[in-house]
Amino acid sequence: MFYRTKIKPYERGLVFRDGELTDVLRPGVHWYLDPLSRLKLQIVSTKDAWLEHPDIEFLVKSGKLAGEAVVLVLNDYERALVWIDGRFSGVVGPGHFAIWKEFEIRIEMVDARAMQFVHAELATILGRPKAAARFDVLHVEPGHVAVWFRDGAYQATLGPGTYAFWKGVGKLKLVDVDLKEQELDISGQEIMTADKVTLRLNALVAYRVTDPLRSVTEVDGPARALYVAAQLALREAVGTKDLDTLLASKESLAAELSEAVKPRAAELGVTVVSAGVRDVILPGDMKELMNKVTEAKKAAEASLITRREETAAMRMQANTAKILESSPTLMKLKELEVLEKVAGKANLTVLLGEEGLASKVVKLV
Repeated sequence: MFYRTKIKPYERGLVFRDGELTDVLRPGVHWYLDPLSRLKLQIVSTKDAWLEHPDIEFLVKSGKLAGEAVVLVLNDYERALVWIDGRFSGVVGPGHFAIWKEFEIRIEMVDARAMQFVHAELATILGRPKAAARFDVLHVEPGHVAVWFRDGAYQATLGPGTYAFWKGVGKLKLVDVDLKEQELDISGQEIMTADKVTLRLNALVAYRVTDPLRSVTEVDGPARALYVAAQLALREAVGTKDLDTLLASKESLAAELSEAVKPRAAELGVTVVSAGVRDVILPGDMKELMNKVTEAKKAAEASLITRREETAAMRMQANTAKILESSPTLMKLKELEVLEKVAGKANLTVLLGEEGLASKVVKLV
């Protein structure tokens, strides 16, 4: 029995005989003989570049699609980047695929065993809606790096940028590391000095990661380990000093703290930039006692200064008297100066005679 069918320009006809693909009909009118009803015709659209079919693997393996479509057979480690009519269409993984030749097709094969995916058009590829199903994406910010491990083994240290890694080809681990200077606040440390005085100290350590790999493999985060090292170094440094020495040389204590933690910091992959003691807090009774001691010292200093000034003044007066005694003319001038001051305040009339100035002043007074 003859059958007639018409294939439209945007269609293809898949002819099956006893379940096997035997032919692909192009657009046009077709006649075929099927007296035993062994043939089956399926009409598929070519409006979509990709041939979607539940038995796509069977169709590709038949070899009948080669004249009408670009077929892809991908192994477990292979990926294909597909551009259709100049635009990126998507990424396909292991399996069988067919793309109609009605379109301009460009295919780029990639070996996913390298795990990291590097491409000049990475931003475009990652911008596709289904990219998240194929890639693990990492964005490394400025001032940071990422330490990359594959199956537990170190691979590389990645600088700022965007990175993509194929899923399903190994165990991926990416550790973000901040390279900017950071501060470690060591506060509320109660420590006893060598003379048995309990203090509370607040210190600050500034550090920067310089060996990212070591900082993530030696310990689970260097900040905590550096905190413990600084805490122990601070206790050791304070415990060997008495209170007066400690209060008089906080700068040397900071330098001692910095030098003590540097070896441990190097083991953690970090460098100590600076260290300092912010506060030294005394107990209430000790603070009161220190205030009294300070007050007594200041009072003694003030008394000593007063005595020194009085002694200096008396010495100057003695020197002046000697000078006046040796010079009668200078003595007369000094008398006139004193008399001028007295006359101005008491409204007196001064008379000078042969007996001299001194006798007149005495009589007037």
